[in-house]
Amino acid sequence: IDPMVTLYHWDLPLMLQEEYGGWKNESVIDIFNDYATFCFQTFGDRVKYWITIHNPYLVAWHGYGTGIHAPGERGKITTVYSVGHNLIKAHAKVWHNYKNNFQPSQKGMMSIVLGSHWIEPNKSEDALDIFKCQQSMERVLGWFAKPIHGDGDYPEELKNEFSFLPRFTEDEKNYIKGTADFFAFSFGPNNFKPPNTLPKMGQNLSLNLREVLNWIKLEYNSPRILIAENGWFTDSHVQTDDTTAIYMMKNFINKVLQAIKYDNVDVFGYTAWSLLDGFEWQHAYNIRRGLFYIDFKSEEKERIPKSSAFYFKQIIQENGFFPREATPSLQAQFSCDFSWGITESVLKAESVASSPQFCDSSLYLWNITGDGLLHKVKGVKLKTRPAQCTDFVSIRRQLDLLEKMKVTHYRFALDWSLILPNGDLSVVNRQVLRYYRCVITEVLKLNIQSMVTLYYPTHAYLGLPGPLLQTGGWLNQSTAYAFQDYAALCFRELGDLVKLWITINEPNRLSDVYNRSSNDTYWAAHNLLIAHAMAWRIYDEQYRPFQHGKVSLSLHSDWAEPANPYFESHSKAANRFLEFEIGWFADPIFKTGDYPATMREYIGFKNRKGLSYSLLPSFTSEEKQLIKGAADFYALNHFTTRFVIHEPQNGSQYEFDRDVQFLQDITCLSSPSRLAVVPWGVRKVLRWIKRTYGDIDIYITANGIDDQSLDNDELRNYYLGNYIQEVLKAYYIDKVKIKGYYAFKLTEEKSKPRFGFFTSDSKGKPSIK
Repeated sequence: IDPMVTLYHWDLPLMLQEEYGGWKNESVIDIFNDYATFCFQTFGDRVKYWITIHNPYLVAWHGYGTGIHAPGERGKITTVYSVGHNLIKAHAKVWHNYKNNFQPSQKGMMSIVLGSHWIEPNKSEDALDIFKCQQSMERVLGWFAKPIHGDGDYPEELKNEFSFLPRFTEDEKNYIKGTADFFAFSFGPNNFKPPNTLPKMGQNLSLNLREVLNWIKLEYNSPRILIAENGWFTDSHVQTDDTTAIYMMKNFINKVLQAIKYDNVDVFGYTAWSLLDGFEWQHAYNIRRGLFYIDFKSEEKERIPKSSAFYFKQIIQENGFFPREATPSLQAQFSCDFSWGITESVLKAESVASSPQFCDSSLYLWNITGDGLLHKVKGVKLKTRPAQCTDFVSIRRQLDLLEKMKVTHYRFALDWSLILPNGDLSVVNRQVLRYYRCVITEVLKLNIQSMVTLYYPTHAYLGLPGPLLQTGGWLNQSTAYAFQDYAALCFRELGDLVKLWITINEPNRLSDVYNRSSNDTYWAAHNLLIAHAMAWRIYDEQYRPFQHGKVSLSLHSDWAEPANPYFESHSKAANRFLEFEIGWFADPIFKTGDYPATMREYIGFKNRKGLSYSLLPSFTSEEKQLIKGAADFYALNHFTTRFVIHEPQNGSQYEFDRDVQFLQDITCLSSPSRLAVVPWGVRKVLRWIKRTYGDIDIYITANGIDDQSLDNDELRNYYLGNYIQEVLKAYYIDKVKIKGYYAFKLTEEKSKPRFGFFTSDSKGKPSIK
């Protein structure tokens, strides 16, 4: 381990402050140089990296201006700049001293650590905003960097703004210019806090370390750079579980790597701040910045490594970043009968009135009196032909899109509220049923099978017939019986053409709608499970013998990964999330006929502690028999991987009962709607399903990503290629019985995240290929 020694990190001897006025007094320059000489003589044979002064901006600005830092003086702005002037001259003097008297024999290098914020323009195209950002950087970093790493003088912007700015003579400029063997840079919270003391010029502070390294490269002629201080902080109550610090560190170091790899910035080292929790200047003991935790109240002051210490160690060992879960790509094929599908949400049945010429034999005159109405011509009858399925404009359009996709299967959803507007069989909309039959028939002519979803609720549209909504929707068990009747009608009317049915799409996400209390959420789920099981039984007993189809329900099945791999509590939280999110519906059907035992136990544990009054409903023994085994395959919708932390929560809500929070990994590729692109997550969830529910057939009934681009959806292309590769590994290597993959989704909806392969006006995107 090489020592990297700072001569002055704000620890001015008190006597120099009291008798000389500290850095306000120019004579401290020579005293500092004497001290440096002593250090070079005493330690220089073992030190190859010297830092003269740590972050002179903070010394001058906060030590002698705002008074936030020692010596705590609230001086005039003139004092601040004269202190800065003395610090620069002190640094230069020590550098020349070392260069002339010690470097020839000791062979070390020397610099000064300069700290800065980074700032980005409000409008990236606006020249004035860009100019203000440049001004902001020059006032902080440029104040010290331009004299030392530039031409020996202050930035023009500073000289023009402040007439009282001390001046360097030509000799001094030449003496100061180039007094650094590398650019030592500090980027951390001290450079951003408090924000009201920074010259923001109305622009936006940013933590983008890659950008500021690029600015240094461009501004100071590509110097060699050492990150001499970087890191973030946690609140004082955080002990060793400093998960946020891990992700901040990951982001910062990854940005440094990007700057080296993509921008050719010459960064030769990175130093994490800091080793131990300690006294953090004006924050005292209210924040922690160490890799090692210390309980300041304890006798022993034991140093305990935090998760950030383990993480930093791992990065050092790997000398960078390796995808933890990546395995080499696989060249192999799925089985010949594998189904490749595309998913669409609810198809709104087009009214037949939009093509009346085929069923109405009357002749009309339009707008005779300027009233804009049609007037029937009496006594005239025209020849008509029978209505055809392709009379529906929307069906012709769908066929056109499906033809371009070259899929074998098309998954779409019916609209229950249109087929049975009263919620029971008293009124059946035969026209709507005919429309759906037309879709299935015409699609079959293209050799495309339909997978039909009976009920596709969303957060915005619950999709229940009005009368059922009025009687409580899914909180009323009678809705389950109404669903059974509706399902039987659909099986009877369409089942001769349909081999794959989904009863309900993502019932485990209806917690978003039934969220007044956890008991609402759990009762709605209870009734949804019973509704699905009754529909499955009806099919199994009455229709399967001659229709030979298969029925299941689609569960939202994202993977959960512990956000902090060094803490068991995070692994437990990830498992708990899977039990509450997937096991909640999958265990009763594919396993026991009842909810997961772990889910019941955890809610019971929270009940006993008085943290939740939630109650999971109980199934009767008849209901357990009804539900257990009520699916012919496992259908999952998978979009992303969630990074989960354990976070105890208080209150009777389904979300609170799980005691989990999600963490966004900002280094992870993600979509505009902030879905993380984590291809290996789909393989992990497929293996988990096999391990948990046995060797069952699996269909991936929705997988996709939103991509802003209308004409070059690279993100979707990347997503599909990589996710399907992981599905192939699960199929081929892990022997998961995957029967089909359905990409999500055919067309996008206006003003929603752009998941579609086609725009809302049917324009195709490159990812179709």
